[in-house]
Amino acid sequence: MIDNVDSAILKLLASNARLSLKELATSISLSAPSTSERLRRLEERGVIRAYTVDLEPKLLGHVLQAIVRVRPLPGRLRVVQELIESMPEIVECDKVTGDDCFVARLFARSMEHLDELVDRLAVEAATNTAIVKGQLIARRLPPTTPV
Repeated sequence: MIDNVDSAILKLLASNARLSLKELATSISLSAPSTSERLRRLEERGVIRAYTVDLEPKLLGHVLQAIVRVRPLPGRLRVVQELIESMPEIVECDKVTGDDCFVARLFARSMEHLDELVDRLAVEAATNTAIVKGQLIARRLPPTTPV
């Protein structure tokens, strides 16, 4: 479990993963060595999995974002999974219960590019595609408050 100090560390790092140890320690009113030890423990326990960068897809030429529900044809689950994993335009994919086996988020440069991507999947699976108009909630931390 995490305590209030760990929760504060996680929230600060989520808003700016480039905070120096000194800045982080000052923000939570701990010494740098104590803060460093807490970070090490959070990393070792797997609470902190990575320090990452958040890119703006539009500035990289990916003007369309889509959610694609994927239902593999009979006997093609493994093939579809490998196909999804091989497509760099698919940036997230969840394996889900229900009628569909996968729900993927992808980025495309154009409508034609989106068609090409979906067509690659459609050889092995039934698909249902929704173009994302806007993002109500960006990826955020799960609740970090101690229970």
